[in-house]
Amino acid sequence: MDIEELRTFVEVANAGGVSPAARRLNVSKSIVSRRLARLEAELGVQLLARTTRGAALTEAGATFRDHAAKACAEIDAARDAILPSGDLRGRLRVAAPLTFGPTHFASVFAEMARRHPQLHVHASYSDRFADLVAEGFDCAIRVGYLPDSNLIARCVGPLYGKLVASPAYVAAHGAPETPDELLAHEALMQGTEAWQFRDGDAVVSVHPRGRFKADNGTALIAAAVAGLGIAWLPDGLTQPYLDAGTLVPVMPRYPPPAAGIYVIRPPGPHPSLKVRALTELLISCFDEGPQEAAFHR
Repeated sequence: MDIEELRTFVEVANAGGVSPAARRLNVSKSIVSRRLARLEAELGVQLLARTTRGAALTEAGATFRDHAAKACAEIDAARDAILPSGDLRGRLRVAAPLTFGPTHFASVFAEMARRHPQLHVHASYSDRFADLVAEGFDCAIRVGYLPDSNLIARCVGPLYGKLVASPAYVAAHGAPETPDELLAHEALMQGTEAWQFRDGDAVVSVHPRGRFKADNGTALIAAAVAGLGIAWLPDGLTQPYLDAGTLVPVMPRYPPPAAGIYVIRPPGPHPSLKVRALTELLISCFDEGPQEAAFHR
């Protein structure tokens, strides 16, 4: 059974169609279709039902997909095991946040490509949480506090942040002194998240409320500078505004606990060699926090 046929089937199953799978594999749709046809002929069963919206797994295809994915992972692990030390090949697809990605992670990805001339590095920047399996990513970088999931996370560095607001907002509405007082203020948030604060040795959580929300840190900074409310933001984003006086710290007696920078990968016993190499490179860059991160050869 041809490994490329298996890999192609897994990509089509994850992507939900021939066209997106062809883009991921960087081959034509006709090649993908031929590989699928050969695999189904060899197995003697239909794995995919073609629809106007793409391709849906048949019952046999859903069962076979998990086994095929494990087989591809085992082959990748075997290839990693026999490669010369540090010699990475193939493709690394990584999802990174738009807020920090271009300024803090792009140089790390570039260094990864420089060190490994035979590795193709494909980075996608978005503050939306990508579905790693369905969208075909090897790993993702996420910052902040992680929600519970079945993904495997490795912390590569701390993330420090604070509450900030504009001087105009503080002049008009005052500044909260305690987490309870924060509930009376307009909060600038990504969604419905809870904010955590250190109170001595304890950590307290509050669920702030506000009418302005955005899934991007730069947009929340703009709202804070405009005087719309109080935002919890990483130091790497707010420091220039604090230095300029367009934002001021709020509630400094109750600092948020440090969050983190994480490499996230799909479930599996071991990370691939390329994900492991990227993780180690990120650790070397971000062990002092993202606001200090810059790659030095």
